[in-house]
Amino acid sequence: MGPDYIERIKQLKNDRKMTNEALSQVSGIPLGTLSKLLAGFSDSVKLSNIVALCDALDCSVDYIVSGVPENTNNYTLDGAEIRMIEDYRRLDDYGRELVSLVIGKERERVNHEEYVHSSPAASAIRKENVIITPAHRYGDSGAKRSGKRQITLYDLPVSAGVGEYLDGEGAGKITLPASLTGPAAGADFALRISGNSMEPKYHNGDILLVEDTDAVEVGDPCVYILDGNGYFKIFGGDCLISLNPEYGRIMLKDFEQVNCAGRVLGRLKKR
Repeated sequence: MGPDYIERIKQLKNDRKMTNEALSQVSGIPLGTLSKLLAGFSDSVKLSNIVALCDALDCSVDYIVSGVPENTNNYTLDGAEIRMIEDYRRLDDYGRELVSLVIGKERERVNHEEYVHSSPAASAIRKENVIITPAHRYGDSGAKRSGKRQITLYDLPVSAGVGEYLDGEGAGKITLPASLTGPAAGADFALRISGNSMEPKYHNGDILLVEDTDAVEVGDPCVYILDGNGYFKIFGGDCLISLNPEYGRIMLKDFEQVNCAGRVLGRLKKR
């Protein structure tokens, strides 16, 4: 132990407004021994005395010995959680922002599913073989819908890159697979991806299944029209974010006309 441990004991004693006599009584250390310890006259301090002082001052031995503050939170991390935190600290600002978006969407999904399965309406929902899950970008698990359905497919691609002009022409029809499940089965229209800014999850040529809505939540995969150009990105509140770190954020304030065209519910892979 360095000499600073004495100052830390004195500081804690003063913070708690304890006299030497009171500390001696609470710790069980004789007053004479305690006085010598605090004056720095003890060449060899017993560990048992340090432990007794820590108990009396309600602090950790690590703090007295090394000055490292005690962790006062109520969380105990396992090995996987510690590694995750270590990996998070190695990320740059872009990576941390994406991780935060993912955590936020997953928390919404879990909270929603807990509500659905615990609410009084849950039993009625399950009788119809429908499980309600939020629209999110992690797959198409969810409600089962029977039969095939056609929706509009716009031939002009929405960009997963620097932006594509969309004028509403060249629309055709696409038949959704009968095996398609989840929110994506209820898509209102489809668009084809052009570009690589949403890799590694979405790829050039994939067909997006989109819900027609003029507002999305932060973290949602979405289609936005900016000054006539269509973009497929992650909504970041004041910006649009690519999954590919080679592409920077698109700030909405830089455009005169900003319109949300829909929330992406899922995709059909390019064959």
